[in-house]
Amino acid sequence: MSQVILCGVDEAGRGPLAGAVYAAAVILDPQRPISGLADSKALSEKKRNMLAIEIKQYALAWAIASCSAAEIDEINILQASLLAMKRAIAQLSIQPTEVLVDGLHCPDITIPAQGIVKGDSKVQEISAASILAKTARDHEMLEMHERYPQYDFARHKGYPTALHLKLLAKHGACEIHRRSYAPVRKVLSLA
Repeated sequence: MSQVILCGVDEAGRGPLAGAVYAAAVILDPQRPISGLADSKALSEKKRNMLAIEIKQYALAWAIASCSAAEIDEINILQASLLAMKRAIAQLSIQPTEVLVDGLHCPDITIPAQGIVKGDSKVQEISAASILAKTARDHEMLEMHERYPQYDFARHKGYPTALHLKLLAKHGACEIHRRSYAPVRKVLSLA
């Protein structure tokens, strides 16, 4: 019987008004378990960053991919999330035999795939993917903070917080804002 190579997939950044949506695909090594894996949203930033290093060190294979704000505006956030997942899976150095995806929807791939609701808190591989996707997206938003300091992306990571909405109204949208999202559309219509 051939060996099952399980790959977990998750995305980060569906809700923000700015930046790319990220996805990660992870194949863990059963011989090198990583303790503390959980849904990235349930972990502190420090713990996520430490686990991301461990995952990259000990996983058999991992990959991170994204879809830009412009792609999100063009094909919608769900399709962009699925496309980022497909890109991450395609970049893996090992071909998985089965893909487990957090949520209801699976990307359009030839490998058997299954969506698992709340998979990021149930399946170690999906937890690992959620951590890599979230830390990669957070890192990008820190870089965007350097480029567009007036939006304070380091604090809210592009999510529609009161602060972000206030800064968006004050400065208008920048090139990484998602124009198809209602708060950004509203600001653009007033400009």
